[in-house]
Amino acid sequence: MLRQYELVDRVLSYDPNADEALLNRAYVFSLQAHGSQKRASGDPYFSHPIEVAGILTDLRLDDETIATAILHDTIEDTVATPAEIQRLFGDNVARMVDGVTKLSKIEAQTESERAAENLRKFLLAMSDDIRVLLVKLADRLHNMRTLHHIKNEDKRRRIARETMDIYAPLAERIGMYEFMREMQSLAFRQLEPDAFSSITKRLELLNAGDGDRIAKIAASMRALLLRHGVEADIWGREKHPYSIWRKMSERHISFEQLSDIMAFRVIVPNEEDCYRALGLIHRRWPTVPMRFKDYVSTPKRNGYRSLHTTIMHAENTRVEIQIRTAEMHAEAEHGLAAHWAYKQGKLRPDTQVRWIADLVEILDAAESPEELLEHTKMAMYADRIFAFTPRGELIQLPKGATPIDFAYALHTDLGDQAVGAKINGRVVPLRAPIDNGDQVQILRSKAQRPQPQWLNFAITGKARAAIRRHLRIKERAEAQALGKKLYDQIVRRLPTALAEDALDTATRRLKLADSAALLEAIARRRFTDAEVMDALMPGASAVLGDAGPAAALAPISIKGLTPGVAFDLAECCHAVPGDRIVGLRRPNEGIEVHKIDCATLKDSDDADWVDLAWGDRNEGAVARIAVQLKNEPGALGVVATIIGAHKANIINMRLDNRDTGYHTNVIDIEVRDLTHLTRLIAALRAADAVSAVERG
Repeated sequence: MLRQYELVDRVLSYDPNADEALLNRAYVFSLQAHGSQKRASGDPYFSHPIEVAGILTDLRLDDETIATAILHDTIEDTVATPAEIQRLFGDNVARMVDGVTKLSKIEAQTESERAAENLRKFLLAMSDDIRVLLVKLADRLHNMRTLHHIKNEDKRRRIARETMDIYAPLAERIGMYEFMREMQSLAFRQLEPDAFSSITKRLELLNAGDGDRIAKIAASMRALLLRHGVEADIWGREKHPYSIWRKMSERHISFEQLSDIMAFRVIVPNEEDCYRALGLIHRRWPTVPMRFKDYVSTPKRNGYRSLHTTIMHAENTRVEIQIRTAEMHAEAEHGLAAHWAYKQGKLRPDTQVRWIADLVEILDAAESPEELLEHTKMAMYADRIFAFTPRGELIQLPKGATPIDFAYALHTDLGDQAVGAKINGRVVPLRAPIDNGDQVQILRSKAQRPQPQWLNFAITGKARAAIRRHLRIKERAEAQALGKKLYDQIVRRLPTALAEDALDTATRRLKLADSAALLEAIARRRFTDAEVMDALMPGASAVLGDAGPAAALAPISIKGLTPGVAFDLAECCHAVPGDRIVGLRRPNEGIEVHKIDCATLKDSDDADWVDLAWGDRNEGAVARIAVQLKNEPGALGVVATIIGAHKANIINMRLDNRDTGYHTNVIDIEVRDLTHLTRLIAALRAADAVSAVERG
């Protein structure tokens, strides 16, 4: 453990203007606060924050960050208070200590809620001061180094999984690859001990057979570059067990089949020498196709810059090579922390921390803990692709991203109004995948709003969170509109007129926040009609008996409500405007709309029936028809031509039955209403190629 003067001397060695008194006060305060507390290893607990501070001095961080590291566990694990930290060490240190604190005392119902709430507060603190993240990563790294002292295996695995899922990706996103690699290796050892042991032993056997091969390869590259006037520091290493295991898993290959287990770093004086060294190496040894990446001209989103290539060295040995300058290397290992040290604390907002703003936006949109964790992991994980706006702005997205993800990456309003896109000048739908290097232009309309089906192909956390937020707002508004219609129906069934304050009184009796919450609860059938009646007029349900004169009431119109939001069109009968319809209400679900003659209605004893009407709704719906065709060339073309001539749209088709003479195809088609569908069916039945047509 570092002594007080050793820690202070470390900081002063790279920052002579550091506040020595602040560091001394923090050291003494933490030592006294933790007192006789012990860690699982038996060491004094105070050794942990000092080791965390030591890790951060290697990154040359400022005095406030080092003081925060020393104090980071005092609020949680000792009697120290936030006010005391603020009084003794200032606002900045107090705010950072609060952001780093594990927040284990938060009351939450489930592990996911606790994890989400901790992550939420941590990300908000991190967005306010990125140094919070640096301290937290150092804290987690030291905890992982001492994880083996914890006797409970389940606890060790839980901490290792959390490290692999949250903290290693966070380290990667700010370019701290040294932290990331060590955390992944330590977590991998706990999560997959057999695989870790097997890979480690194989590497040892490989080294025993040819222990100096890494040195020989490095020497040959160094000599090549020196002959052509390029001075370079070159060293190599075997890949970490976790990196090897991940490649084996992704490629479904054995250890023997994995040829690229060595990686070399070539450090040159300047950027021009990076490309000179690359050219010399490519001329001397064959390259492996599709394995070259230029992160110098196009840096990663976390600011990482380097040239990557893979060559075939002597004896068919495949070797990965990274070529970079000394400054690039410092940022590659320590990322944002290195930039902090080199640039006196002035962070680059363009590449280094833009993603943090995206995470904070996700915080505002996420409704449930599970949703927050899902979107946050999406934003931190995922291999990246690069796409360009028409003006040449570079946008980084996860692999598999679509134009809707691209639109939301640019601006939330653009995503909300997207109707299509042009990829490399060609018009494509919003679900089309984006490839590396594509130029993407978003087509927009002010009349457009986010659609439920967008969630089927949006993959970024920011896009999914924004879509879900809009749909929730729309769903609540439409549920309240539907609830108002159901409420009016309930009121008409009461024996006498209501008092003016009856609605407010009923809201209080049902323990709801306001009348809007009551209307939404009615639409979602969180209360039965009888419970609502009694809240409005105590004893009314007993006077009316079971349901009252419901049959005499006018059907409820679903005009203006959105399918999939306020109600769902059941797929068992595919009702269209013009059909006589009925709704099924189940607790905490939207209304399910069926045709009145739907066969599934007889098994709906668990639901309330609601008489519904389409109103003058003309948006159309999807109908299903079963078409029996003669087994002859062109028969299906005849059907498609008739459907197109009647301005209907085929959205799905499947072959349902096939025999020697006839085929039966089930076709889902978009139609305006029942009249439109009836005319289409009549036209199909009149065709010679069609034997029969029935609604599905």
